[in-house]
Amino acid sequence: MSARRTRGSRSRWSSAGLHTLLVGASVIAVFPVAWVLLTSLKTERDTWARPDELGILGLGNYQQVLADTQFTTWFANSLIVAAGTTVLAVLIAATAGYAASRMRFPGHRPLMWMFLVVQMFPAAVLIVPLYNVMSDLGLLNSYAGLILAQCTVAVPYCAWMLKGYFDTIPISIDEAGRIDGLSPFGTFWRLIVPLAKPGIAVTVFYSFITAWGEVAFASVFMQSEDRYPLPVGMSTFVSDFTSEWGLLTASSVLVMVPAAVVFFLVQRHLVAGLTAGGVKG
Repeated sequence: MSARRTRGSRSRWSSAGLHTLLVGASVIAVFPVAWVLLTSLKTERDTWARPDELGILGLGNYQQVLADTQFTTWFANSLIVAAGTTVLAVLIAATAGYAASRMRFPGHRPLMWMFLVVQMFPAAVLIVPLYNVMSDLGLLNSYAGLILAQCTVAVPYCAWMLKGYFDTIPISIDEAGRIDGLSPFGTFWRLIVPLAKPGIAVTVFYSFITAWGEVAFASVFMQSEDRYPLPVGMSTFVSDFTSEWGLLTASSVLVMVPAAVVFFLVQRHLVAGLTAGGVKG
């Protein structure tokens, strides 16, 4: 009886400790978002410097951001770049991952290792060479140039993820497609892609989030204010000469909306895609 009680007591204490840890982690994760939301509702400038005072709360900062700044232009720019990066990166990564998974061509293993090595380089190292290439091609201050730059970050991880997911799909499905007269691309598009929706959902979410919040490339390659994406445009609210914390926090809350929408659309497949993609590779 004493041994059973001891084991039961330890189990209860372990359970209580685990729940306490989870609650604490949740509070730590939610606190910054809640703080930004609360600050965005403060309409009195003096209260920004006094966190213990709420002051008058309202939607004035949101109205000013939408009416008196170029937020809508920056928002549209970010949507164009994020959507373009997502489509192009997932297309390249899916075809590269499928080729590496199913085909044995000269250099297929070095190709995947090259993706991995490229992923190891920080974005700051790539800025100068990419800038020189885009300058020679006339792609500076253009959506196409920034989309291509974002793909250098998104494609390597997505290709590795999808290659691992394609490895879990039986090769017999490809053989059945060839027997039915499908071309290699037809087999990939009609048979493999529908089965790989969870893995593709992960790469879609990763590519979108990567492009949506990226700052380093955007701040260098986009040189006119009307081409700024949201992260770069929002940085103009706080500088050495201005401190518009209300505008910055209000725009930060609005920036979360598209990311939350994308997450809601793909969240059913995220867990399956992440776990299946790590089985083989």
